[in-house]
Amino acid sequence: MKFSLFAHMERISPEQDQRQLYEEFIELCRIADEGGMHAIWTGEHHAMNFTIAPNPMLNLVDLARRTKNVRLGTGTVIAPFWHPIRLAGEAAMTDILTGGRLELGIARGAYTFEYERLMPGMDAWEAGQRMRELVPAVKALWKGDHAQEGEFHSFPKTTSSPQPVQPDGPPIWVAARDPNSHEFAVSQGCNVQVTPLWRGDGEITELMDKFNEACVKFADRPRPKIMLLLHTYVADSEADVTRAAEELNRFYCYFGAWFMNKRDTSQGLIAPLSDEEIAAHPFYTPEAMERDLVIAQPDQVIERLKGYEALGYDEYAFWIDSGMSFERKKASLERFIAEVMPAFR
Repeated sequence: MKFSLFAHMERISPEQDQRQLYEEFIELCRIADEGGMHAIWTGEHHAMNFTIAPNPMLNLVDLARRTKNVRLGTGTVIAPFWHPIRLAGEAAMTDILTGGRLELGIARGAYTFEYERLMPGMDAWEAGQRMRELVPAVKALWKGDHAQEGEFHSFPKTTSSPQPVQPDGPPIWVAARDPNSHEFAVSQGCNVQVTPLWRGDGEITELMDKFNEACVKFADRPRPKIMLLLHTYVADSEADVTRAAEELNRFYCYFGAWFMNKRDTSQGLIAPLSDEEIAAHPFYTPEAMERDLVIAQPDQVIERLKGYEALGYDEYAFWIDSGMSFERKKASLERFIAEVMPAFR
């Protein structure tokens, strides 16, 4: 099982300097590269200081000049916000500028907050249909001379300009949860990225089951790779485990508030949650975080990850966004590299 870093430029207070936050993001990525991680992933989000990433390809091109070995992935671009010709061309240019290191992750998106601002009136179903039209179009444009009469995009014969340096284009990853999404990805020859949300190891097993069932259904296609994305914190003590669980619980309460899209925002920041509101959340608790995420000392982290490897996961993405200080994120990542990763070599 390979290991990668999943990170955004994360701003939770108007007092935080955005240039400093970006330099901290770069430093975490540099540590991942020098520590032997396989890839770095960063996503696409708009108008949300919670996860700042308006165009991940800009970040990846910058990272290509600051790193040597890691693959560089979009985790993920939001399909409805892209015309297929634009995505094919920008991804191909990014592939050239990164020296053929690009991995292209694509998703339908998750936040109604973003849909309302960029695609008013669109719902999650339509977003999913747009993704299903986009993926094969991008692959065809990389090959060249592709004309399309689609539900969402139609255009005459077109070739991506430029074309990518990787044969057949960068690997494409599809974010999948339901069986139909897994089947779509496998049928299209795409890798799969899964993110369990709140049901821990049971959900992680179910997601692998859905992937395996899709592979059986499309047994004539080569078996793609599957990546597990999960919040991770490697602690130095039991007290540190407790503190991290509390911090990640606060992070998830804010994630839930953004997802529900019912709270006021100002200057790109969501109205603060009180301690009472966090304590009253119906299913997010520090105890649930410790159970469902990977928050533990190195030996316990290794044990959990060995289980995911045995299930068949090809890649484990260390999701570092957490609302924690840069120093705490850095220390956890360094412990992961020094004390966890060697157990898998």
